[in-house]
Amino acid sequence: MRRRILLSALLTAGVLLCLTGLAMAQEGDRGGEPDVKTKYLEWFIIRGGFIAWLLIVINFASWALMIAHFFGIRRTTILPEVIRSQISEMIQAKRFKEVIEYTAGEPSDLSYVIHHALAEAGHGYAAMERAMEEASEERTTTLLRKIELLNVVGNVAPMLGLLGTVYGMIKVFSGIVQAGGMPQPEQLAEGVGIALVTTFWGLIVAIPALAVYAFMRNRIDGLSSEVVMVSQGSISTFRPAPKKD
Repeated sequence: MRRRILLSALLTAGVLLCLTGLAMAQEGDRGGEPDVKTKYLEWFIIRGGFIAWLLIVINFASWALMIAHFFGIRRTTILPEVIRSQISEMIQAKRFKEVIEYTAGEPSDLSYVIHHALAEAGHGYAAMERAMEEASEERTTTLLRKIELLNVVGNVAPMLGLLGTVYGMIKVFSGIVQAGGMPQPEQLAEGVGIALVTTFWGLIVAIPALAVYAFMRNRIDGLSSEVVMVSQGSISTFRPAPKKD
């Protein structure tokens, strides 16, 4: 996954560099009168400087990560219905050894939790419950760590945008000082452009990342709780019968 994200970021940076070169070439060919596409490229990318480029690369890497999580963290990979039915049938038929062997090689979270629970069957039902809870917590923690990078991106991107804003305002005030307090608008355009463009890209990166992080976190919590409920139902056959008075 890391290689895929890095490749996406590098390809994005390469494409943007090519587009910038083409835009500048078009502007030169037309005698300094850029077309609409070139203007947008200048207003929303070039004026932001290095920080805008960095945020754009982070944006594409973030989207690659979000798409990977949408396909990797879902019911069919965590709690597949077919696997659930097969495990239930084997447990009802009391083929416990077969269940242990089957869940050992099946990658879903449900199989992982049930396998660890059944592996403790010889130590009693309480030990099975503890193993089930520990296995579920381990898998949940692993999934939450996977999506944590989106939370980091969502919090760091606005800070990078704010850094660009501060840098742009410094350039604005520097231009005012150099012009003796009476600068021309074009002398301030570069600093204002950096301030606005970097803020824009910081928000563009942060909003989707934080939204998807919250969505995926809720999905993980919901599916993990459901895995525990299904696992408890599967091992309930091992629960000792209540003692009669």
